[in-house]
Amino acid sequence: MEPTPALVPREGPAAAFSAADLDALRRARHQLETPPLGMKLAAIVGAPVEKLIARLPGVANEKVTDATQAALRKCLQLALKTLGKPGALVPSDGAHGVPGAGANARPSNLLHKFAVATTGAAGGAFGLFALPVELPVTTTLMFRSICDIARSEGEDLTRAETQLQCLTVFGMGGRSSADDEADFGYFIVRGALAQAVSKASSELATKGFAAHGSTALLRLMQTVAARFSVQVSEQVAAKSIPAIGAVLGAMVNTVFIDHFQQVAHGHFTVRRLERRYGEAAVREVYDAIDVSLD
Repeated sequence: MEPTPALVPREGPAAAFSAADLDALRRARHQLETPPLGMKLAAIVGAPVEKLIARLPGVANEKVTDATQAALRKCLQLALKTLGKPGALVPSDGAHGVPGAGANARPSNLLHKFAVATTGAAGGAFGLFALPVELPVTTTLMFRSICDIARSEGEDLTRAETQLQCLTVFGMGGRSSADDEADFGYFIVRGALAQAVSKASSELATKGFAAHGSTALLRLMQTVAARFSVQVSEQVAAKSIPAIGAVLGAMVNTVFIDHFQQVAHGHFTVRRLERRYGEAAVREVYDAIDVSLD
């Protein structure tokens, strides 16, 4: 559901925004403050995800943690190996079905969803045993989709900081196990990740691939992994229903990638508007949007 128009008075910082940019920021807030992944998955499988998580075997948490770390390491390696190589993360001219996929061309969300749905079909058929194989593949496909979305919003994918911003989207998709009810919201989560991103990007900018094992980079990955593993647990739980099958497994994965695509669209829209109007102005207008009217 798209946000309704005219939710922000055209006064104060909002007066400087074009109508199109105000609409873009409304959509971004709608995407970033979207219902949690667990609620979306519950609507698909017809059962509360919390109860499904409680039914998972004890070994499941360890498998999720290990698979999440491996998946993010693979994404990080992809980013590091492609630093300074324009277009390497998001091939253009047909590789993703996007003619001339340069800056600001529309991202190929549907193609990435189809690819992730395919891995979800395999996961639905083989269950928890498929997780160590399926999750790194699914996460890498999602990472490419996030990079594609970042590129469409004018981000330079050859910059270390941009690629780390793409990685942090996995940490913005929901709560971590350490969050309380007040410790949530886009700018709060983004602020919590900002220092780690800054330190890691500085090391990457100076050391390149040699920074792969740096303390700052590992700390950032661990922070993102702690948040991402919560959503992975929900995804695994949704696919733990006996005889879920390939079709429902594909549907669960489609909801999974759609959730993070929405977060990526919101995050990189906010960053694009910050480059144009300044961080303080965007934050003030963002906070003034009445999400209750969406």
